[in-house]
Amino acid sequence: QGLWSKAEELEVKVLERSKAILGEDHPETLTSMANLANTYWNQGLWSKAEELEVKVLERSKAILGEDHPHTLTSMENLAITYQYEGLWPKAEELEVKVLERRKAILGEDHPETLTSMANLASTYQYQGLWPKAEELQVKVLERCKATLGEDHPDTLSSMANLASTYRNQGLWPKAEELEVKALERSKAILGEDHPDTLSSMANLANTYRNQGLWPKAEEIEVKVLERRKAILH
Repeated sequence: QGLWSKAEELEVKVLERSKAILGEDHPETLTSMANLANTYWNQGLWSKAEELEVKVLERSKAILGEDHPHTLTSMENLAITYQYEGLWPKAEELEVKVLERRKAILGEDHPETLTSMANLASTYQYQGLWPKAEELQVKVLERCKATLGEDHPDTLSSMANLASTYRNQGLWPKAEELEVKALERSKAILGEDHPDTLSSMANLANTYRNQGLWPKAEEIEVKVLERRKAILH
């Protein structure tokens, strides 16, 4: 916290000087504004971050244009802040725009497009719009597999996200199928005791429980508990 406060103090000064010397619309002023917004964000000062991010976005649109990478990044940053404030419709509106533009400019399979797709899916999840989230997450997973490979961390994250959406819709067999795959790969790549592996195990146990497969659920839960105890000690 102390370091963020110091960073904030410096960045406020840099921004003031940049405005005075270079003007409100200079790229370096916008960068200073974005940096200060990020520091507010890391302190959980969402309203302050939002205020600056709105300004950065407005100026980026006016100076650089709607489709410039900096404008799209500014849009994405503001959308994430809206997410943290629980302003889901506002976040969704921006994320839809970012996704449309990135598809048009970068193509469906570009990593930044896939990130935008995953962000929008997350916003749908938080609003309980499970079919919409599922539709996007299926696409993200397919493209991650094709472009990054089955064992890439982003592919495993995509698998876990889609499994979560299946769980929330009560589609237990579909969730189980993905969770078994994610767990096998996580064990092989990250090891038995990695936090992500233990999370995968806990998710699978939960899915077994919800299908009434108590012995399977218990077996995994005992392993998770033993490993977590061993790691903590």
